[in-house]
Amino acid sequence: MIVGFQFPTIYRRSINQFTVGGHIKLKMVKLTMIARVTDGLPLAEGLDDGRDMQDAEFYKQQVKALFKNLSRGQNEASRMSIETGPYVFHYIIEGRVCYLTMCDRAYPKKLAFQYLEDLKNEFERVNGAQIETAARPYAFIKFDTYIQKTKKLYQDTRTQRNIAKLNDELYEVHQIMTRNVQEVLGVGEKLDQVSQMSSRLTSESRIYADKARDLNRQALIRKWAPVAIVFGVVFLLFWFKSKIW
Repeated sequence: MIVGFQFPTIYRRSINQFTVGGHIKLKMVKLTMIARVTDGLPLAEGLDDGRDMQDAEFYKQQVKALFKNLSRGQNEASRMSIETGPYVFHYIIEGRVCYLTMCDRAYPKKLAFQYLEDLKNEFERVNGAQIETAARPYAFIKFDTYIQKTKKLYQDTRTQRNIAKLNDELYEVHQIMTRNVQEVLGVGEKLDQVSQMSSRLTSESRIYADKARDLNRQALIRKWAPVAIVFGVVFLLFWFKSKIW
């Protein structure tokens, strides 16, 4: 049951930082995944993502559940942030492809979405013509090279390049909705249950209608069978009479 996700105790901290040479440094990208929205097919992934996490698989399962919801037309916002434990999923959807990254909560939202924009632009340029025809998972796994290269550019928020991006007033993220992962995935599960219940009721209604028709048919037979028999007998009598005469 998706709504029952419980976050590992070791990660229940308000901020996830580590110290290098006495300086506090933020770890940015924990996971990066790209998937086709129409069917949830994973297209590419950061291959070394999650190696410093004890529960990387746990969060990957959440991402796959989110892709599954998106493939059903749920959570249709083209940009969204989803809080999950000490991390945040950020995603953008464009050209029927979802580009998702998971960052520490303290990492600037503005940089996270600009990172995704860079991935989107390059992925569309290199693989755009083949996205719709991809038939196997991770068909564009070689894109990992670009993911790793781009991730390094965004890793340190204090570089002149990233400070300039943070100060870019033309790129706004305030309007992007932030929700909780249990709320998002829970809604998807409830909708699934409603859909299943609706399908079951439709099926049961058809069965009931078929049974009702059978019962009506049997009632009509019981009602008119004696009359038909009487008419049949009368007809036979007249026929025999006419033959004799």
